[in-house]
Amino acid sequence: MALGGRWARSALGRPLAGPRRVPGRAEPPRCWARPFAEAAAGAELLEVCWRRRFLRRGPWRAYLSGQHAGLGPLGAALRANLAAQWWDSAVPLREQLFAVDASLHGPPGAGPGLRLLRSEALRDALQGGGHGPAPDRVLGTAAVLRESLLPGVLAQYVSCLELVNKRLPCGLAQIGVCFHSVPESEQTSENLTRIGERTTALLAWFSSPRTAGQWLDYWLRQRLQWWRKFAVGPSNFSSTDFHDEEGRRGFHLQYNFPWGTETIETLQNLGDTELLQMYPGESSKLLGRDGRKNVIPHVLSVNGNLDRGVLAYLFDSLQLVENPLTAKKSSQRMVLKLHPCLAPLKVALDVGKGPTTELRQVCQGLFNELSQNGISVWPGYLETVPLSLEQLYTKYDEMSILFMILVTDTTLENGVVQLRSRDTTMKEMMHISRLKDFLTKYVTSAKNV
Repeated sequence: MALGGRWARSALGRPLAGPRRVPGRAEPPRCWARPFAEAAAGAELLEVCWRRRFLRRGPWRAYLSGQHAGLGPLGAALRANLAAQWWDSAVPLREQLFAVDASLHGPPGAGPGLRLLRSEALRDALQGGGHGPAPDRVLGTAAVLRESLLPGVLAQYVSCLELVNKRLPCGLAQIGVCFHSVPESEQTSENLTRIGERTTALLAWFSSPRTAGQWLDYWLRQRLQWWRKFAVGPSNFSSTDFHDEEGRRGFHLQYNFPWGTETIETLQNLGDTELLQMYPGESSKLLGRDGRKNVIPHVLSVNGNLDRGVLAYLFDSLQLVENPLTAKKSSQRMVLKLHPCLAPLKVALDVGKGPTTELRQVCQGLFNELSQNGISVWPGYLETVPLSLEQLYTKYDEMSILFMILVTDTTLENGVVQLRSRDTTMKEMMHISRLKDFLTKYVTSAKNV
């Protein structure tokens, strides 16, 4: 029986707690799932993320402060998928929103901040004994590493305004790495390293002062809905409002981690202050058209931390699945139920019983076909250490792989493979010729859920 119909439609929705009943087929043992954050502390999740190469080793505090050893292959792919979804949601929605790519650092003497400086130059200045350049001069010639994408984006506002014939509203967007000083309370080791980094997604929206408040409310609804779209537990994403020292209104979008809430995105109406500071004495260049009026726009900043967003979705997706038919602790398994759009890998290809060489050739052909159609595949058939099916299910569930395809000697006879779903644990038989279309439709449909 091929996958499709009622089963396929259910798989495209929210992750299910257990397998669905299929008419005419014996029902498998029922199981239930609950959010892992309720079952155990973050140490278990961290161990899974290390074991499956989402994260490199280090404490949660290091990842929150941006002072970590980096993401593993699956973590990097997860962040790339999150960034791709951010672009898909932000850029195509508005006809007057453009992508830009500002410089990683500002010019020398660009004010206080983290500076890019060769260690040899600083050492010569400090040890020169009056014969070399003064330290202040050396520091003054060093480029400043960006701590925010906003200045670089605002520097391109005037050229953007010309593109849209000075019509408001309009916007600019960028994703890039920013640097920041890590407070001593967040240091992960007793050393001199005090620099953290984060991958930031920024949308700067320029609107007339008259409509700025309405646009801020619009982006709040849109962004909160976007974060919740990919979540197993949408209620863990929330918003709080604030006013800065100048009385400017804004919102923090937050995720409720086991240790408390952390901000993953900040929205704020910055007024026209930053634009006027960016273009001193050139306010006439800033004028945009609001109907028949020419006005200096207000800047609405939507500033998201994608690294922290990755952590939020890892916590959100990890579930502890138990079989109520047995009380053995070993019957529990951990599953990363990342949204299909975010899952780093969609399919795992593995082999069962049969002639090894021929089965691997079939897998290689499938790997090429699916990869060429934009479906990410894990080549499990290349593993040299044999694992049982239960061990493979555990491994691939922790890797958040949506489907496992098992190629056996039956495939060589009639072209049928076994397809197992991560979310329902159901195993169905499907002809190999239907795999590409089914998986493509599945991933495409998931974007619209």
